Amino acid sequence: MFSKIKKIAMNLNNLTVKTQEVLQQAQLIAQQKQHQQLEPEHLFKALLDVDQNAIPYLLKQLELNPSLLKQIVEKSIDALPKVQGGQQMLSPKGSQCLMEAQSNAQQKGDEFVATQHLLLGLFEVNSSVSQMLKDQGLTKKNLQKAIDDLQKGEKVASAGAEGNYNALEKYAKNLNKLAQEGKLDPVIGRDEEIRR
Repeated sequence: MFSKIKKIAMNLNNLTVKTQEVLQQAQLIAQQKQHQQLEPEHLFKALLDVDQNAIPYLLKQLELNPSLLKQIVEKSIDALPKVQGGQQMLSPKGSQCLMEAQSNAQQKGDEFVATQHLLLGLFEVNSSVSQMLKDQGLTKKNLQKAIDDLQKGEKVASAGAEGNYNALEKYAKNLNKLAQEGKLDPVIGRDEEIRR
C-alpha cells in the first residue's frame, strides 16, 4: 500500500513521522471496513486518531468539536461501499489530498509534509470531509491563520516537527496565563517577609 502512495503522491521521506502514522492508520481503517480505496474520510479519521498535538490545537483554535467531527466522519466511512478481496489503493481524491498537502508544505517553504498540511489538503479537495468542515464554519483563511499560529514562523525542517509544537503548554505551566485567569493560589504569609 505504501509503495502505491509513494508512486502516486510523494516521496515518503518528505513526510513527518506523524503524517506517516496517519497514512498507516488510514490504511488500517480502510482494511477493517473492507474498503478497497483509501478515501479522504479515512485520512481525516486517522488524522483525528493519531495526532494528539497539532490537530487538537488547530481544532481548539478554530472552535471545532473533535468528537462531533469524529462521529460525522465515522458515519461517512460506514456509508462507503465494501469490497471483498482485491488490492487496496489510494482513491483519486485521496491522492489529490496528499498532493495538496505536499503543495501546501512547499508553498510555506517547509521541508516536510506535516499533519497540518494534510488537514489543509483535506479541506481544499472537494469531498465530504471538506464539506463537513465547511458546514462547521471553517474557512481557508481561518485554517491558514491557525496553522500560522501553530508554527509561529518556524519551518517544518525535521521529521519529528509536530512534537515541538506547543512545548510550553505540554511540559510546563504558563504562570502568566494562570495569573490573568485568576487561577493562581494567593501567596500567604508574605507580609512578614516583606517587612523584614
